Amino acid sequence: MPAIWIKNARVIDPANKRDAVGDLFVNNRRIVAQLSPAERKRAKIIEATGLVACPGLVDVHVHFREPGQTHKESIGSGSRAAAAGGFTSVICMPNTSPPASTAGTIQFIKDAIERDAVIKVYPTGCITVDMKGESLAPIGSLKKAGVVAITDDGDCVQSNELMRRACEYAQMFDLPIMDHCQDHSMTKGAVMNEGVVSTRLGLRGWPNAAEDLIVARNIILSTYTGAHIHMQHISSKNAVELLRRAKIRNIRVTGEATPHHLALTDESLGTYDPNFKMNPPLRTEEDRQALIEGIKDGTIDIVATDHAPHTNYEKDMEFDHAPNGILGSETALSVTLGVLMREAKMKLPRVIDLMTRRPAELFKLPAGTLRTDAAADICLFDPNEKWTYNASNGFSKSRNSPWDGQTLTGRVKTTIVDGRVVFDGKQIR
Repeated sequence: MPAIWIKNARVIDPANKRDAVGDLFVNNRRIVAQLSPAERKRAKIIEATGLVACPGLVDVHVHFREPGQTHKESIGSGSRAAAAGGFTSVICMPNTSPPASTAGTIQFIKDAIERDAVIKVYPTGCITVDMKGESLAPIGSLKKAGVVAITDDGDCVQSNELMRRACEYAQMFDLPIMDHCQDHSMTKGAVMNEGVVSTRLGLRGWPNAAEDLIVARNIILSTYTGAHIHMQHISSKNAVELLRRAKIRNIRVTGEATPHHLALTDESLGTYDPNFKMNPPLRTEEDRQALIEGIKDGTIDIVATDHAPHTNYEKDMEFDHAPNGILGSETALSVTLGVLMREAKMKLPRVIDLMTRRPAELFKLPAGTLRTDAAADICLFDPNEKWTYNASNGFSKSRNSPWDGQTLTGRVKTTIVDGRVVFDGKQIR
């Protein structure tokens, strides 16, 4: 591959506290301090005046649906959608068919990644066998097979005793646990947030307490076992406060917020559009503001998409019966910038940190930095460009996005993985 010379970009690298207009050099798949005169003559030049160059974005929560559900998404299509969103490293969830609870399934996923992915994809394994919540998966074997975390995302472990044992094994094998916090006994038949809006719409409500109880449970178990438990897609004001208090006590718990929970509320469901149906559900404005405050004060560690593709024929049905989940990869940066930078007035380097260095460090991924000799994983974007997102023209196999047809601000122009341009602003290479 030829060397790359990115010229006149605003280079933002939170890991190294760099924020200045300048050049960035790539050679032999790595970031380098300089190119020789001969290398400069042969280099591919990317004129980046007015653009931001930052580490490739890192998403620790995606559903790529392979194996078994490739009519919705595959590792190939999901990785292309992620690349178009500026992501160079992602962690995929194990709620596939079959669930990724054996070393053999993990190897199948790794083979598909090697064959089809255009970015770096890291697998997770299940906490319990087939995600049934009845017995522990072979966590040691999953670790040897190459998982970076364990989770039953999409189906929270209900047994406190089983979760305790999972924490003990996870601690033993130095694996983080990622938990979808939901008490199933409180959400049976529920389809949206419990409150004034659910009453007005006549839909079964899903109380905040269903999330809060499991967050509290996980804090207790982390205190007891020392395991790192990461709370996925936090949505409740009370859950944010529980996490805040736990961090004051230096308990090993972390949390993420999604762009859609930061940007939207249950008021969006007024037209019964299933593209606004998700798990956990969109909450109230009070909850949304608590998430933003949690991001600002460091209670919530990172932003992750929970990219969850579903086909049109699955989503296009009565609200009660439509599956939960929305696309997130291609719109995440724009939506996050809109909420945190323009609404909450956070500085751009801090917002980028939430989507690069922090997630990489939490899950020990070799990503999230532009330091010399690091892998040349780079995102170039225009923070001010307005564009209209058309899900039908996206790279995912599915179209279930609440931002379909919406005008967003901030657009990815180039994504580079290991020194190779994989997205040029229009197509995947």
